Amino acid sequence: MTTPGPILDRVAFNPDGLIAAIAQQHDTGEVLMLAWMNREALSETLASGQACYFSRSRNCLWRKGESSGQTQRVVAVRFDCDQDAVLLLVEQTGVACHTGRRSCFYLEATPDGLAEITRPLISPDKLYGDH
Repeated sequence: MTTPGPILDRVAFNPDGLIAAIAQQHDTGEVLMLAWMNREALSETLASGQACYFSRSRNCLWRKGESSGQTQRVVAVRFDCDQDAVLLLVEQTGVACHTGRRSCFYLEATPDGLAEITRPLISPDKLYGDH
């Protein structure tokens, strides 16, 4: 996709060495998910054209779709004005959320609290097998 070196040197990673990464469907503008990237994940994403994130809970790289098959092909990578957040414009295959929904942003604030505005398209057990 692109040579990461010069780009990585301009990124403002936080004190934990991470940058917030938003994945957005490239052709519809649908916001799919928020995750984190470290330098290695961002470098791999830029070089391969496939979304790679950093799992804070597992403390390792997480290649989107490696266990679920729900991949993200990166169409474009954009940074905000401070270079401390990254927007991935992606072609999402299947669902983006581990709950089986297309988007992780399925909870809407209402006067009565949080309301689920979309239902799962596939069960997490089918995505990942029984945990």
